[in-house]
Amino acid sequence: MKCFVLCGGEGTRLRPYTYMLPKPMLPVGNKPILEYVLQNLVKNGVRELVFTVGYKYEPIKEYFGNGKKFGVKIEYLVEEKPKNTAGSILPYKDRIDDDFVVVMGDQLTSMNIRKMIESHRKSKAIATVAFIEQKKVFEYGIAKIENGEVKEFVEKPVFTNYINTANYVFSPRIFNYINEKEDFAKDVLPRLLESGERINAFISTDFWMDIGRVQDYERANELFSAINFARDIVQ
Repeated sequence: MKCFVLCGGEGTRLRPYTYMLPKPMLPVGNKPILEYVLQNLVKNGVRELVFTVGYKYEPIKEYFGNGKKFGVKIEYLVEEKPKNTAGSILPYKDRIDDDFVVVMGDQLTSMNIRKMIESHRKSKAIATVAFIEQKKVFEYGIAKIENGEVKEFVEKPVFTNYINTANYVFSPRIFNYINEKEDFAKDVLPRLLESGERINAFISTDFWMDIGRVQDYERANELFSAINFARDIVQ
């Protein structure tokens, strides 16, 4: 199955780190973020990749080349101007005739992409979105009030939210809903629901970390250092 790895963003929230390198090439430990993305795809049997690139993409192309040394095949879609997440894959529209995966090039995750693909195929939906569950304990007791009357007290309730990880599987029909410079989450997915299309939810319990801000990136390196330190002690 083909997979689009989106690498074209400027990473403005990660400045000054992204002044010299594109976000996917920022190192975590001894490898660029994008290499971890690639390794997880390979582990899940996904080896036909299309990198959508734009901002300072040359280091990506120089490092990964055609993908042969990583055990994959890599093509490049170069954006002359930013096209957003969905718009970036639009030029490939006439070359896709089967379901395909879309992932971000700036995440650290061990997500089971193979299971996500299986879930998508069973659902027969036009799109599958991978979510992670996030629970937050509210610090205070709350009350349920109706018409000025207290109906229920709940002490330190737990609220559950599902976060869109921006890992997707799509039917080729998705291209009928994509316009230039559009975003999957903001534009395309809401349009699917408005049109009566089904979106399958894949709930992942695997590790997932978005590297969107300076503090995220620095925390990722701290975690990597801590894991390596613990491994050295055990050995």
